[in-house]
Amino acid sequence: MEYPVSRRPASGQPAGPAGCRRSGRSGTLSTVARFLQATYGGRAWARLLYAVIGGPLAVLGFAYTLLVLLPGTVASATLIGLPWLATGVRAARGPAAVHRALVRGLLRDPIESPPRPQAAHGLFGWIRVGLTDATGWRALAYLVLKLPPAMVATVATAFLCLYGLTAALYPLWSRFTVFPSTTDERGTHLVTITIGDGTMPEWLYVTAVGLAGLLLLLAAPWVARGLVQPDRLLARALLRPTRASHLRQARTQAMDDAAARLRRIERDLHDGAQTQLVALALRLGMARDELADGDPEAALRLVDTAHQGAKQALTELRDLVRGIHPPVLDTGLGPALQTLSARSAVPVELDIHLPDRPSPAIETIAYYTAAELLANVAKHSGARQAVLTLAPERTGWLRLTVHDDGIGGARPAPAGGLTGLAHRVGTVDGRLELSSPPGGPTVVTVELPVRA
Repeated sequence: MEYPVSRRPASGQPAGPAGCRRSGRSGTLSTVARFLQATYGGRAWARLLYAVIGGPLAVLGFAYTLLVLLPGTVASATLIGLPWLATGVRAARGPAAVHRALVRGLLRDPIESPPRPQAAHGLFGWIRVGLTDATGWRALAYLVLKLPPAMVATVATAFLCLYGLTAALYPLWSRFTVFPSTTDERGTHLVTITIGDGTMPEWLYVTAVGLAGLLLLLAAPWVARGLVQPDRLLARALLRPTRASHLRQARTQAMDDAAARLRRIERDLHDGAQTQLVALALRLGMARDELADGDPEAALRLVDTAHQGAKQALTELRDLVRGIHPPVLDTGLGPALQTLSARSAVPVELDIHLPDRPSPAIETIAYYTAAELLANVAKHSGARQAVLTLAPERTGWLRLTVHDDGIGGARPAPAGGLTGLAHRVGTVDGRLELSSPPGGPTVVTVELPVRA
């Protein structure tokens, strides 16, 4: 549906061709400003800095790898070889963490940190854990493979920056140089070009060198952007947790969550329903004694009090069961999300396409994930509307997306709700992604398998 557009000029804007020309000029300037911001803004110079410092760090990392592997391999048959190698492999996590932090901070690539190394007991346990530390060996591989692309990026970027800056400032310091030149019949100095036998005026030569330097400086961020891509791909491939370690961490987190949930259920039963049932038994016993003593009115009062306690205990048990498995999921994930959205404090637009019903475990995880995300929207985002989408991603996978028009700037805290959701999703080999630039919008995407 299209709405009619008013022909009345806006307040303060001249009507007719002059207003159109002014609007066109402002739109062009805005486009140019956005292009310059995207091309030569903070992220471009951050990539440039990463390219410049990558080479020296790669040399240090390569030297560390040689220091670990060569003595450890040569002396592996002695008493110090294997401990040296195991210690070096485990310690390689340190340089890898530095490179991971640089990739996160300068390249804005959110590479996850690997899980902590396994605990070791005794010298032989330390050696075994160190030699079988896949994260440490991957870190050593990264430090070796990083050297060639990092050196190319550093040399090329440093050349463009230094030579470009020198050439751009050439009009200032050229007055202190002596040019090989000739003089024409009018007395004009003509600089002899080094390539060929041509000549040009001195002012034209100086201007051309300065412009060439400016072009090199402008090209440096573009060149750095392309040269850091191999390093970015290496970091993604070798500095991220392996699938096995990710699953092991998710399994450990799931076991910890299950143990905590069991403790919470035990505490709720002990402090709630069990207390009510004990009180119920005591009141019924007292009512029996009152009946034996011939006081039916007192017995009736005790029975009525016991009845109220029984109903309260049933309510607490019902709430406890609802926390374990929401009854609303009995009719399916789609109706459960509709009920959840209707209860949200922020208006929620639903877009659900669910051809096949997922397994009960996946439905529970998806339901609680959506509930947590919608609660975050209502509490923190300041949004006026949210959109919840659930649809098949690919064969055997679902994609749950929550999009809001709030203020943005959301970041996962170490012990926050988003981190907990990521751990919960990871227990079934799922994945959670967050996009929340300052000013919004915030988009949280969760991918889950259909069958757990």
